[in-house]
Amino acid sequence: MERMADRLDVINRVTGNAVCWLALFMVLVQFGIVLLRYVFGVSFIALNESVLYMHATLFMLGAGFTLLVDQHVRVDIFYAPASSETKARIDLFGHIFLLIPSMAALAWWSWPSVRNSWSILEGPISVGGIPASYLLKSLIPAFCILLIIQSVSCILKSILLLRERSA
Repeated sequence: MERMADRLDVINRVTGNAVCWLALFMVLVQFGIVLLRYVFGVSFIALNESVLYMHATLFMLGAGFTLLVDQHVRVDIFYAPASSETKARIDLFGHIFLLIPSMAALAWWSWPSVRNSWSILEGPISVGGIPASYLLKSLIPAFCILLIIQSVSCILKSILLLRERSA
């Protein structure tokens, strides 16, 4: 089980390490947009939209990595002082009954929109923008899949921890 969890972790580790570079590139592009607009008086809608696309990609594909490194938002009132065994039980409950079902529902209900967007190769959000809204919409099921993969890894790790404690 530990090997399986490690293999699942690799997926989000590689994805997270790849998309983290978007943060730097996004800042550079935004700096270029500001420079073009306020120094040269020029603006490009597609360039502005590219920041939106990078931002969405960074957050949607980076969510699984955030869960992997345990840096996601959590209400720590009861969780923080709990023992590692109690944390593992809370995590198991959260992953099995909250995260996986909500991601499965989101993937299920978003899929028709994504499929339709791909079937017509949906165009730009704004006139003169990036003609690839279908790529942006594809981030939704990718987000769900990456979080489910990481959730399964977390479940396996929690089960291993609970088995170690009971042995």
